[in-house]
Amino acid sequence: MTCKHCGTEIADKALVCFRCGHATFEPQIRSGQVPKRGSRVPVIAALLILILCALFMSQAAVGQAPRLVSWVVAGLAVVVFVWQFWRGRR
Repeated sequence: MTCKHCGTEIADKALVCFRCGHATFEPQIRSGQVPKRGSRVPVIAALLILILCALFMSQAAVGQAPRLVSWVVAGLAVVVFVWQFWRGRR
């Protein structure tokens, strides 16, 4: 068999040409496109919110934080959970 690219005589069972390196056949399966990654801004914002919540919750454990802070933290946790659940369903 001869290489379609450079014309070198190669073995019949060769997958690539030893001289030029080109494939001796066309691929049967085309690779899929890699999906684009989303922005990292929501991840960074969620991380900052979680850090702030941890700081406030440490104060709440001592009894120094107002009760409203605990409700806000619980509400944020529910919002993050629903948001992640909704993103996973798309």
